[in-house]
Amino acid sequence: MEEEDQRKVTDLVIELVRRLLSQQNPQNASPNSPHLSQSLRYALRILSSRLTPSVSPDADAVAESIKRRLATQGNSSDALTFADLYTEFASKNGPGSVNNKWAVLYLLKIISEDRKNAISGMDSSVFLPNLGLNDDEMGNDLRVLNAKENREKAWKNGVLLVSKDPENLREISFREFGNLVEEENEVTEEVLVRDVLYACQGIDGKYVKFDSNLDGYALSDSIKVPRATRTIVRKLCELGWLFRKVKGYISESMDRFPAEDVGTVGQAFCAALQDEFSEYYKLLAVLEAQSTNPIPLVSENASSGNYLSLRRLSVWFAEPMVKMRLMAILVDKCKALRGGAMAGAIHLHAQHGDPLVHDFMRRLLRRVCSPLFEMVRSWVLEGELEDIFAEFFIVGQPVKAESLWREGYRLHAGMLPLFISQSIAQRILRTGKSINFLRVCCDDRGWADAATEAVAAAGVTTRRGGLGYGETDALESLVMEAAKRIDKHLLDVIYKRYKFKEHCLAIKRYLLLGQGDFVQYLMDIVGPELSEPANTISSFKLAGLLESAIRSSNAQYDDPDILDRLRVKMMPHGTGDRGWDVFSLEYDARVPLDTVFTESVMTRYLRIFNFLWKLRQVEHALIGAWKTMKPNCLTSHVYTKLQHAVKLQLLSTLRRCQVLWDEMNHFVTNLQYYIMFEVLEVSWSNFSNEMEVAKDLDDLLAAHEKYLHSIVEKSLLGERSQTLYKSLFVLFDLILQFRSLADRLYEGIHELQARTAESSLSSRDNNKLRQTKDKSSEPGSWIREGRKALTQRASEFLQNMEQELDALATEYKSLLEGFLTQLPVQQHVDLKFLLFRLDFTEFYTRQHATM
Repeated sequence: MEEEDQRKVTDLVIELVRRLLSQQNPQNASPNSPHLSQSLRYALRILSSRLTPSVSPDADAVAESIKRRLATQGNSSDALTFADLYTEFASKNGPGSVNNKWAVLYLLKIISEDRKNAISGMDSSVFLPNLGLNDDEMGNDLRVLNAKENREKAWKNGVLLVSKDPENLREISFREFGNLVEEENEVTEEVLVRDVLYACQGIDGKYVKFDSNLDGYALSDSIKVPRATRTIVRKLCELGWLFRKVKGYISESMDRFPAEDVGTVGQAFCAALQDEFSEYYKLLAVLEAQSTNPIPLVSENASSGNYLSLRRLSVWFAEPMVKMRLMAILVDKCKALRGGAMAGAIHLHAQHGDPLVHDFMRRLLRRVCSPLFEMVRSWVLEGELEDIFAEFFIVGQPVKAESLWREGYRLHAGMLPLFISQSIAQRILRTGKSINFLRVCCDDRGWADAATEAVAAAGVTTRRGGLGYGETDALESLVMEAAKRIDKHLLDVIYKRYKFKEHCLAIKRYLLLGQGDFVQYLMDIVGPELSEPANTISSFKLAGLLESAIRSSNAQYDDPDILDRLRVKMMPHGTGDRGWDVFSLEYDARVPLDTVFTESVMTRYLRIFNFLWKLRQVEHALIGAWKTMKPNCLTSHVYTKLQHAVKLQLLSTLRRCQVLWDEMNHFVTNLQYYIMFEVLEVSWSNFSNEMEVAKDLDDLLAAHEKYLHSIVEKSLLGERSQTLYKSLFVLFDLILQFRSLADRLYEGIHELQARTAESSLSSRDNNKLRQTKDKSSEPGSWIREGRKALTQRASEFLQNMEQELDALATEYKSLLEGFLTQLPVQQHVDLKFLLFRLDFTEFYTRQHATM
């Protein structure tokens, strides 16, 4: 049947060629005419051509090419005529019209080019290859002649002439090449492509399998394939090795979940990798569908066929290879990480200039960071720490209410991702702490309204997933607005509801002895009691005396809640301690004020109180000595009845005592002025100003810490002033010794007065004389002795007192000079003002220079 069809086609072609030749010259159409034979062979070569045109099937492009060629040859009129004919030809559609118009135009163009070559002298035998007709139809001589002419002129026109091989040598070469490929390859390329696709899914193929020794997929050495094929298979199977690695990490992590070392961030990371695998699986499905199509031979038209070869597979795998390598790197980095540390490590790889990598990492990080941003949202707006796997950069621990702010929550630097700055992290920490402090310590719920206002001001949503990676500006805006409003609400509660400023002022007035009338009255009524041994003093009695001091001073007008917090505290005492050494006042700072007035802070207040109380004790002792020394009428009465030598000795002793009292009083008065005004009042003024500008509780705590530190350092209670502090307390002890010495001096003068008066009494007052005789029985009494003995004893007493005063004065002078010498070298500048007050006349400076 096929031979009959071919014969019919041949007959039709012969008839067509004869009619065309007869139009030119009837002799050319005769059966024996060589023109008929050549034209027939030419027509059959065109029809038997197997080469695919090198141009795209575009009729307009072919027509434009023909028109441009005619125009360049100088046939402008022919070009216009062709344009009109083509327009009419292209407009005809429907039944009876030509469907494949571009093929007709291309055929005419090729014929025209071949005719031009024939006119220029090229033999028609070098045109397109023929159908290989048999000798009966074309003749043996003609075929041999054509073959000879073809061999002689094969290279005349380069590649075009070679491609028009009349003996189909190209076909033979392609066939031989195919046979050679089959001999060198034990496995066809289609099978290798399918095995590579299996390997890229982590599955062993028939020939490509995972080799544990090589740690990768490879072809067995026993399989005969070219080296180039083996190399490209190994490179393509790298994708399978990467897939196997990432898949193993996902499986291992999900099997261990909910272990703490995986956590929600690790789970989100695995889910993001799984999503990328979904796209990867879709690609492999498409490639597997293409792999079922046979790979065409080299001689066939393979440029646009829907098949899959190893080289095409390498092109398809270019983008998945980049992503899979990146995922494998992330898996290696994140094996030992979790939470914020894992998100930070992944974030480092997002800083990449390749748009493909950058977009991939951003998409991955949005999934990975979703749990972290949800924790931030919950913490900032609700104060809830939803972190059961310890992944958040804020860590909480169970503590008492008074330690909630300072120790309840802290930043975990190791879990802080790099895309959240340290300052923002601190604000996030403080905002959540403020909510918990209000809820736990202040029993307040007003923070919820502040959080709602913050969300509205920031313009973000409160739903889960409202914040994500890459929205740093939105995160900062939300944190700033929430921190500003919640911190302001917290300070309002502290100042107004819990009267923080009033309590600070109460501590200043009572613990720092700023309430003068209360302190003076308290010392007056507790002085006799505190002079007793510490182990004999009743704290209940002292508490009653404290209540009396409050009721007898302006302190009675203070808030009852403040007065109720003021209590007496007896410190631990040892053998020989007096009440002055163990007495102190304490202030009960309850929740939430104990966040500021912690136990350590109150211990420092106690140190300051003990120092100020000691200073007031010394001042009180000097005042008592002055009260004893003031009634000079007693001494003048004794002075008129003594001998001249004793008179001079008494005057010298009294003057020495008075001068020493003046020196001590000068020192204590100026020291007390410095402490009360230049230390306490200045520090309080600075603290009050800082309270007004404080924006959050941390600012308030810092201001109070600065206030307390300033008092401690300026009052010589700091670590750097311990030597000076000890010298000061030695001076205080010398002043108290002076008080005892002055009391002894004036008690002796009183006794001398009593003896002098007794010697002049008449015997009519027997009762009084009997009482005097009872006293005279005491050892060392002067009364039963005579005037001469009285004068001698008075002289000895005054001499001893003067010697003790001189020794005390010498020691006091030495210690005072040492104290003043140390003041200029102190690092705190305010201590220089103390030196100026103590030596404003430069008396001690000149005295030290003359020594």
